[in-house]
Amino acid sequence: MPKLCYPGRRGALVAALMIAFFATDGANHAAAGPRWHRDYYEAVTAAKKQKKMLLIFARATGNSASRDAFRSKTLRAPTVAKSLRRFVLAELPLDVRIKSENRQIALFEDDSFEPLEGRQGLVIIDYAHGDLPQFGCVVSAIPFPLKGALDERTTSIILNLPPGTITQRTLIYAVRIHDEKPASTSGELHVVLSTAVEKHSQHQADIESQGHHNWGTRFHRISVRLPMGMSTTEICAESWPNQGLVAAAIDCVRSWRQSSGHWGAVSGRHTLYAYDMKQGSNGVWYATGIFANRR
Repeated sequence: MPKLCYPGRRGALVAALMIAFFATDGANHAAAGPRWHRDYYEAVTAAKKQKKMLLIFARATGNSASRDAFRSKTLRAPTVAKSLRRFVLAELPLDVRIKSENRQIALFEDDSFEPLEGRQGLVIIDYAHGDLPQFGCVVSAIPFPLKGALDERTTSIILNLPPGTITQRTLIYAVRIHDEKPASTSGELHVVLSTAVEKHSQHQADIESQGHHNWGTRFHRISVRLPMGMSTTEICAESWPNQGLVAAAIDCVRSWRQSSGHWGAVSGRHTLYAYDMKQGSNGVWYATGIFANRR
């Protein structure tokens, strides 16, 4: 059965989900284009069979100008339409209920979808990378802005994020949507650096303190696992307390923008990179970026 995972401060939430029952709302807007499933279980089955990412458009019911604009403009934009081919697609209302363990539950009220904050948005579940720990997990949950819909550029960024956990991908998303188009994520997302940023972000969250703790030791531990001749640098940031995941990621990037040294790392091109963030029990998100380049 499919699972939904939200990697929070202490681990992942796993919920067994079965069949979605809901009333359709209007005609299938993509009838002439790609197929949009209207049944959750059917979409999951298709994604697993095809070994693809599952993209869910969580939409409003009733009248919604932002929903209609997203359907008619964003989803039909050339860059978006091209990227959609790599996904199994589903469109589900925000109030959809599914059957789980012999009871009906509201799908989007599950903690796995917390980053949506009850708003319309896009959700991606990874059924493409069976060899990675986030297989079968929610790896993106990006809400519409408070006014309007996701535009073509933002949606294209969401659809082209590299494989990773929801916290890794959300921070990379926040970097890529910045107006100045920083280039630090144009290189290779490296597994050694991904492990390192995850561990250090979790360490900061555990002790509720931002900083480059034990960087001297960690620097050498990381370097010996990278190709010869690579030099690494690290940046850290923290959010305001009790922000949602997406807002916190954007806030951390904004914090880096205030420092020329940090922004030099975020905006520069690197051979290898990784980003991640974890939340402490104090409600603060702690972010880490590590970059590696030839000496």
